[in-house]
Amino acid sequence: MYAPRQAGSDVQFPYSDKFAHLLLFGAVAYLGLRSGVRARWLLPVVAANAVVSEVVQYYWLPFRSGDPLDSVADLCGVALGAWLGFRALRAQKLPSTT
Repeated sequence: MYAPRQAGSDVQFPYSDKFAHLLLFGAVAYLGLRSGVRARWLLPVVAANAVVSEVVQYYWLPFRSGDPLDSVADLCGVALGAWLGFRALRAQKLPSTT
């Protein structure tokens, strides 16, 4: 994310980088919630990182370019991961019906 050069594989499909952003940030949000990190700390920090990482890439990494759509994909990933994480935690707390 903050590497001077862009990493990636040769396997590409349309919007593959946006999909990767969504999955990575979604995984961080989901796994953070599932591991017990408080949402009020985790989610703002991960969301801020989504925006700050693109600003850093745009202004301070000469071989990288900051893309606002990457931040949008990151934030969608955070929202998706949070939603799935909250659902999983809620299901874990519900009493068994069997």
